[in-house]
Amino acid sequence: MERLRKQDEAAGIEQKALTDEQKVAITELRSLYGAKLAQADLDHQDRLRVAFDPAVQEALDAEYRRERERLMSEMDAKIEKARRV
Repeated sequence: MERLRKQDEAAGIEQKALTDEQKVAITELRSLYGAKLAQADLDHQDRLRVAFDPAVQEALDAEYRRERERLMSEMDAKIEKARRV
């Protein structure tokens, strides 16, 4: 960990401690997006149960992966925004 801090310092990256408000905001975002990801997983499982065609299942898997990636990306962006505030 110390080695990483030294690398950051050498690169000119400054670490700031998060405020309590930032910590709360980040925790709320993680909780919210955790629930959204869980709901997307449940929806995906429900759709797979009724799809018997392998091509349909493959399409559903691809759709689920895109939705999961979108939610993760959105969460990461909002967390990064909360850290910069």
